[in-house]
Amino acid sequence: MSDERTSALHSLSIDRGEGGAGSGPGWIALIIAMVIAAAAAAAAVWFLRPAPEPVIITETVEAPSAAEGGNADSLRPAARGSGLVASGYVVARRQATVSAEITGRIREVLIEEGAVVAEGEILARLDDERAQLDLALLNAQLASARQRVRSLAAQRQEAVVDLERTQALVERGFASEASLTADQAQRDSLTAQLSAARADAAAAQARVDSQVDFIDRHVVRAPFGGVVIAKNAQVGEILSPVSAGGGFTRTGIATLVDMESLELEVDVNEGQIQRVSAGQSVEAILDAYPDWTIPARVEAIIPTADRARATIQVRVALNERDARILPDMAARVTFLDED
Repeated sequence: MSDERTSALHSLSIDRGEGGAGSGPGWIALIIAMVIAAAAAAAAVWFLRPAPEPVIITETVEAPSAAEGGNADSLRPAARGSGLVASGYVVARRQATVSAEITGRIREVLIEEGAVVAEGEILARLDDERAQLDLALLNAQLASARQRVRSLAAQRQEAVVDLERTQALVERGFASEASLTADQAQRDSLTAQLSAARADAAAAQARVDSQVDFIDRHVVRAPFGGVVIAKNAQVGEILSPVSAGGGFTRTGIATLVDMESLELEVDVNEGQIQRVSAGQSVEAILDAYPDWTIPARVEAIIPTADRARATIQVRVALNERDARILPDMAARVTFLDED
C-alpha cells in the first residue's frame, strides 16, 4: 500500500529536468509582455483622466469708513475697470515745425531746445540785406512819383487860372474863342496827367508796402505759445519752406509744441469699440511713471478704422496737467464703468 502511494506521489511531482514545460525563455517573454501591457494601461488612464476644476480666488476690498479717516470722495462708489485696456502715446494737438515763408540764409537764431516762447516771439532772422536795398530803391521811386504829382497839380492850378482869365477876356471881347479853347485843352491835359501821376504814386506806394512785408517775412515768429522741443537749423544754413532735396537746405527753424494741448491717442480693437463712449472716464498710466495714475476722459472716437490693424483710434483728454507729461511718451489706459 505504501509503495502504491509513493508511486502516485511521484507521478504528481513536477519534473524540473531540461525537458520541463516551465523551463526556457518562453516564460520570461510572457512575463515581460504582461509588464508592458500593465504599463500601457496605466499610461492610458493617466492621459485620459478629466482636467481638474479651476480654482477661483476672490478678494473683497472694503472701503474705508469715516472713522478710519476716509473722506467723502473715498466713501462714494468707486468706478470699476471694464476690463478694456488699450495702449497709445502722448501727442500734442498743436505742434508745428516753424519755418519762414521765403527762401534765405539764416542770419540769427534766438532759441534753444527747451525754451518757452510766447505767441509772436521772434525765433530767427534771415539775411535781408538785398531786400533792404530793393526797399530803398522803391522808396526813391515813390518819392519821385509824389514829386511829379505835386508838379502836375501846380501846373493844372495855373492852367485853371489862365482859363478863367481867358473866359473873362472873351466875354469883354478882348480874346478870341481859339484862345479859350486852347486854355481849356491845357487844363484838361494837365488834369489827365495829374490823375496818371497819382495812380503811379499809388502803385509805387503799393510796391513799397509789398517790399516791407517781404522784409518782414525774413523774421520767423512763433505761431503760438509753447515749448521748443527741437532746434532744426543753425546760422549760415539756407532755409526754405519747400524741400530742396539737399543736405544743406533746412525746411524749418524749430519744432514747437503747445504743452497745454497734450492728450493721448490710443488704438482700440474694433471688436471692442462698443465698450467706449465719448465722455467715459479713463485711468491713464505712463510707462515712465508706472505708479502714477492720471485721471482722464474720452474726448472723441475717430470715425474711421485701420484696415491693417483692425483698430479704431480714440482721443483721450487728460484731466491734469503736469510737467512730467511729455510728447511721444508711451501710455496705457483703462476704460472705466461708473457704478
